[in-house]
Amino acid sequence: MSATPQGRDPHGEARPPRDLETLLAILEAIEAPSGRVRFEEILEAIGRRSFGPLLLLAGVVTLMPVISGIPGVPLLMACFTLLVSVQLLMGRRTFWLPGWLRRRWVSRTALHKGLGYLHRPARGVDRLLHQRLAFLTGRRGTQASALACLLVAVSMPPMELVPFSANVAGLTLTLFGLGLMARDGLLTLFAFLLAGASLAVVGIALI
Repeated sequence: MSATPQGRDPHGEARPPRDLETLLAILEAIEAPSGRVRFEEILEAIGRRSFGPLLLLAGVVTLMPVISGIPGVPLLMACFTLLVSVQLLMGRRTFWLPGWLRRRWVSRTALHKGLGYLHRPARGVDRLLHQRLAFLTGRRGTQASALACLLVAVSMPPMELVPFSANVAGLTLTLFGLGLMARDGLLTLFAFLLAGASLAVVGIALI
């Protein structure tokens, strides 16, 4: 199963990470004797009760050069983001995922290689995180973020036809996730702007 260096909350769920470096450490700590890391093990490691870390997970996976290049991964992350966003808008506190999605896996070697690319930028990103513009990470702001992420998720499959647009979607989800985790409304504002720009680019490209 998984190691959870951040501990567990009173509900028995893993305490959600508060920055990018912590998330990377959690993912690297997952034990995989078979050499395969199942999506369910990743969810157990980061917890299912917090929207920000789940969004950050989708964004980081989409950004990883080694992982995102695997056929079907962008579509998988789109389905994951769509399901989580819809459930947040419905008011669910614990996110449910179907068995076929939880059973998907990635090789531990590929996962660690992909994470290796992110450690150096993660340190720089985490130093920029601050609590500010709190209204953008409150209840209404989180719902607005969920709606924006839903639109990004719906647009991700056609993004595979537009070079580099899937990476922009991954960056957008990463910014939303970090902003909500760190209560950084300025980062969330940048995520909204990037989401609008990426949707506009895809829309123009497909017309």
